[in-house]
Amino acid sequence: MSVKAKAIYTFLSENKEEISIQENEELVIFDENSVDGWFQGENSRGERGLFPASYVEIIRTRSNSNVTDCSISPAGSLGNDSSYFPSTPNTSLSMGQIDDEDDYDDWDDWDDRSTVVEDADNTRSPGANGHIYQSPLSNNPNVHYRPKQISRQDSISSSRKGSMVGRNLNRFSSFVRSGVEAFVLGDVPMMAKIAESYTIEMGPLGPRWMENPQPFVCSVEDPTKQTKFKGIKTYISYRVTPSHTGSPVYRRYKHFDWLYNRLLHKFTVISVPHLPEKQATGRFEEDFIEKRKRRLILWMNHMTSHPVLSQYEGFEHFLMCGDDKQWKLGKRRAEKDEMVGAHFMLTLQIPNEHQDLQDVEERVDNFKAFAKKMDDSVMQLTHVASELVRKHLGGFRKEFQRLGNSFQSISQAFMLDPPHRSDTLNNAISHTGRTYENIGEMFAEQPKYDLFHMLDKLSLYQGLLANFPDIIHLQKGAFAKVKESQRMSDEGKMDQDEADGIRKRCRTVGFALQAEMSHFHQRREVDFKDMMQAYLREQIAFYQRVVQQLERTLRMYDCL
Repeated sequence: MSVKAKAIYTFLSENKEEISIQENEELVIFDENSVDGWFQGENSRGERGLFPASYVEIIRTRSNSNVTDCSISPAGSLGNDSSYFPSTPNTSLSMGQIDDEDDYDDWDDWDDRSTVVEDADNTRSPGANGHIYQSPLSNNPNVHYRPKQISRQDSISSSRKGSMVGRNLNRFSSFVRSGVEAFVLGDVPMMAKIAESYTIEMGPLGPRWMENPQPFVCSVEDPTKQTKFKGIKTYISYRVTPSHTGSPVYRRYKHFDWLYNRLLHKFTVISVPHLPEKQATGRFEEDFIEKRKRRLILWMNHMTSHPVLSQYEGFEHFLMCGDDKQWKLGKRRAEKDEMVGAHFMLTLQIPNEHQDLQDVEERVDNFKAFAKKMDDSVMQLTHVASELVRKHLGGFRKEFQRLGNSFQSISQAFMLDPPHRSDTLNNAISHTGRTYENIGEMFAEQPKYDLFHMLDKLSLYQGLLANFPDIIHLQKGAFAKVKESQRMSDEGKMDQDEADGIRKRCRTVGFALQAEMSHFHQRREVDFKDMMQAYLREQIAFYQRVVQQLERTLRMYDCL
């Protein structure tokens, strides 16, 4: 049965089986059960085809009324509370969905099926950008929890008046789901011993992450088709080699997907770029494999360049572990990591410099406006570049071929009256026709040298920018709690020490967001400089080759 849905992300089709959808566009899905993470449906323009299930939300209708529920459940929901959580691109496939390449039924004998990545109870809920926040119900003896009031009435009469700061009633807000609200209000457990630490320092332009003391890079090479179960299952393996070890490990796409989800789970206030998209058809075609490899290289470059992500223990495990048994142990250790989500905020060491919260809020607002404009601009350039690729592959080649055929026709006509035939002229005109046919083929080949690489980089930044609205929302929520606590303190309804604690924890959130903003700008300058230089160099080289072809052809007329 078909159902109505709404697009939460823009998706541009890349082959004839897919259709493009725009953010907030109304869609019709023919079958609510997705296939390998893809829906088949129809967009508002009447086009029919495939689009990613994680890019849309199915519009639910309340069973006890005739109105559409204001909450929209994501594709593939099971009807429980989790149906309210927005899905994000590249998250793991839901239960029951099987992908020959990317399924989680096994780990190349590196793991068994009893491993549970996420508990399905009510102690966890998805956070911002897919992050998971675990409520403080751990049995860890090193975790000490702040006593909570039993009821609202008790909290009003309690001497600990900090709990009177209003909680966000929208428990599906990223501010609540990420656990940052609980952190700001002091409800996140304090650890007796914190094994990891990430430092924020003051730079010339404001807070920034302290660099990784042991920087490294990582290559992703040699995608190779592998089979198992006597050929029943086929997948692509990549050779991943970190520079600081020089020892290669072999990873499948689902291993990258596992790492991606661990990063989302842990780093609430860091923008983790989306992985390259999954594809419903043609996963083993050469062009798709090459495209995925290029984008995995960019994704890995961003990971290794990030001062925090590059030091994550789970990332090191992904890069270095080649032993089956050790992989299983490290994987489970990463999945049991308690310093995730809001708890990650406890690992941050912030500068002592005073920052006026109003100045921080203004800086965040400026970045928000910048990120929105950049997102729109990246989307526009992506569209223009995609159209140009289509013209290179189709229109330009056809036009030059038509021109070349026309010249060939002229040459053939000149040969029909032998007494007046000039073989030198005819050969020159015929060669001109072949030259333009070659130029048409050169246009068709050119995108893989320049436009494809530009689109890869733009795709990476689309994913990065898509995360910032939720991350900025965390800071906005923290600002609101500070203002509310100060008002209550001024009215004598809250101890000043309690209000100061909220302000201090808000500073931590603010420093982390500013450090991430600073890193984004730093990488943006490097990446876009490299992207534009590479594009222009390839364009210059391309037109130089065209000129050389034309100059050789022109010289053929000099002997007449």
